Amino acid sequence: MFLSLNYEPALESLGYDYFDEVAAAEFPRHILRFRNDQLLPRIGLNPQDTNDQDFIQAFGKFQGVRPFLALRYHGYQFGEYNPRLGDGRGFLYGQVRGIDGELYDFGTKGSGTTPYSRTADGRLTLKGGVREVLAAEALHNLGVLTSRCLSLIETGEQLWRGDEPSPTRSSVIVRFSRSHIRFGTFERLHYFKRPDLIKKLLDHVIEQYYPAIIPLREDKKQEQYAQFYAELVERVARLAAQWMAAGFCHGVLNTDNMSITGESFDYGPYAFIPTYDPKFTAAYFDYYRRYSYGNQPGICQLNLEMLQQPLGMVIPTSEMEAGLAEFGKHYYRNYRHLMLNKLGFEQLPESEESELLRLTIQFLQDTQVGYHAFFAELAQQFDKSWRDDVSKIMSRESFWESDAKYSSLADWRNFYHHLLQNLSVDQLKDMSALLRDKNPQTALLRPVIEAVWEPITQEDNWEPFYELISKLQAKH
Repeated sequence: MFLSLNYEPALESLGYDYFDEVAAAEFPRHILRFRNDQLLPRIGLNPQDTNDQDFIQAFGKFQGVRPFLALRYHGYQFGEYNPRLGDGRGFLYGQVRGIDGELYDFGTKGSGTTPYSRTADGRLTLKGGVREVLAAEALHNLGVLTSRCLSLIETGEQLWRGDEPSPTRSSVIVRFSRSHIRFGTFERLHYFKRPDLIKKLLDHVIEQYYPAIIPLREDKKQEQYAQFYAELVERVARLAAQWMAAGFCHGVLNTDNMSITGESFDYGPYAFIPTYDPKFTAAYFDYYRRYSYGNQPGICQLNLEMLQQPLGMVIPTSEMEAGLAEFGKHYYRNYRHLMLNKLGFEQLPESEESELLRLTIQFLQDTQVGYHAFFAELAQQFDKSWRDDVSKIMSRESFWESDAKYSSLADWRNFYHHLLQNLSVDQLKDMSALLRDKNPQTALLRPVIEAVWEPITQEDNWEPFYELISKLQAKH
């Protein structure tokens, strides 16, 4: 099935200045642990006609004649420029055109060493693969624009890692994403002072991933480039708002982990926040909380600013600055809308919208009630009787340890009750449906991940993992 797809050499056609051809590792075992049947129709495949061996043949044994491409890139890692990066344990398997006309990448992780592996083994632990599958499915169901895992295959090797009990099991995943071209891809070209290659790559990115930008004559290209940057700013601002509303902390927002399409990807030390805490940090090695939950919008804006350096070789900086100046407006508009939906409203007057959001964040901080639990409980408890009796709003005693001491909770309840006063019964029904749609009952908190990983490592029992995947993929 996968070997017969019509692969397009879109990135390959740019030439060897952007990648190296590499070979995949040969693994002693190939056990398909996860296949994402939800993705197959998007590339014209019927899940019922695609068997497990199709996945193993393509994405475990890596059969076929296509060249595999390890992309070259640099990046700012925790604020320090690193020119010794690149795809160190993965490659671009191929690119296919979806039935929607969009170009998609199959990118591996854990597929063996490349020229950029340095001293590493190019492998992925099984737990790392499990965590990435779960993160991508949870984020997708929360409305975040994200890469997803097409497959997870256990490969039968024993790996040694400092952050996992070792030896530990090995795996390889294949990501399904819009593009693996990163901010760092451009930063590398700036490092080598190649504006010609930056321009060539930029033309490719606009043609493939920004089709709404109208092609212009060569003497008008700078106008087109400025439009691209402005749209990239808007996309990244929207993504940051999606992370924040979803209560998600990426963990490592280096520029080599920022996609040029504004898509979320690469889930290493991520975490969903247990309670609303702007200082919450996902990576244990982020000692100064650079990439804390609350810092994510600012870091995204900073990374966009850093991208101006390489793009400045072909785009006037003043035009990019004008685009970046809109980041805050884009971010707050998207964040307010997403949070409003999580609270059950499609729209409100701006003043009431701002006040509701302020009161919500205030009491989430004051009470330190579970962030995801609160919204799930709101969706579960919501009732039309709330319009008539403020005391019934979020009144289930088992959910609150004590609400009497929290004036911010009372303030939130009173204002929420005020907003319900002018709604009809039909509008209240719509609110209930929206709350259920935007607030899943299952949250991918760390204890939940550990609860499915323990049976895998102790008994090779994958049923809890599959049950969790079903819940994360379910429509509410």
